[in-house]
Formats: sequence, structure tokens, C-alpha cells
Amino acid sequence: MTPSWRKPAGIFAILALIAVWAVVVASLSQTVGAWHWTLQLAFYVFTGIVWIAPMKPLLLWMETGRWR
Repeated sequence: MTPSWRKPAGIFAILALIAVWAVVVASLSQTVGAWHWTLQLAFYVFTGIVWIAPMKPLLLWMETGRWR
């Protein structure tokens, strides 16, 4: 059984996704910082959870080679 190239590629894709998402959210921090604290909390909870959505198909692809 030979190792699959999908797992290292998937790991790099996950790291890139996290880095891009962190930069996007951090770039909005000045705007979000002016909001009421409850809106800030909702924003950061939402953005902290949303990035997980693309992980399921990516992890499935890493394991099986299929997107569905």
C-alpha cells in the first residue's frame, strides 16, 4: 500500500484555509471593534464556527478521493 498524496495536499489546504480565514477576520477587527460587545461576540462566534464548513468535503476527499 503506497501513501496517498491527497493527505499532505489536504493538510496544506487546511492550513491555507485557516490562514486566509484568520487574515480576513483580523482585517475586519477595526470595524467590528466599534460594534457593541454583544454584536462582536456574535460575529466572532459565527466566524469561529463557519470556517469548519469546508472541512467536511476536504476531509472526505483526503480519505476517499471523492468530493461526495
